[in-house]
Amino acid sequence: MGVKRDPREIRIDVGELVLDGFRVDPDRVSASFEHELSRLVREHGVPLAADGALAVDGLAGLPPLPAGLSARRLGQELARAVHAGLSGRGEVTR
Repeated sequence: MGVKRDPREIRIDVGELVLDGFRVDPDRVSASFEHELSRLVREHGVPLAADGALAVDGLAGLPPLPAGLSARRLGQELARAVHAGLSGRGEVTR
């Protein structure tokens, strides 16, 4: 009674990542993004969804990223920015 349990499944559906100004392989960025976001969710959860299901249309107020990043590093940084937004840092549009 009253005991919160960790969810058995967390699903994050990212409809689109727009990479304006970057000259990298989008498939490599996507693979790196998915890997890093999965790691962050496993280790830290999704704080904004602690009370149940959450639908987010967009995240804003996230930090800008330098254009010279490698595909791997860009994917990691994008995942960290998205996870930060899902952790309550940044502006959420529902």
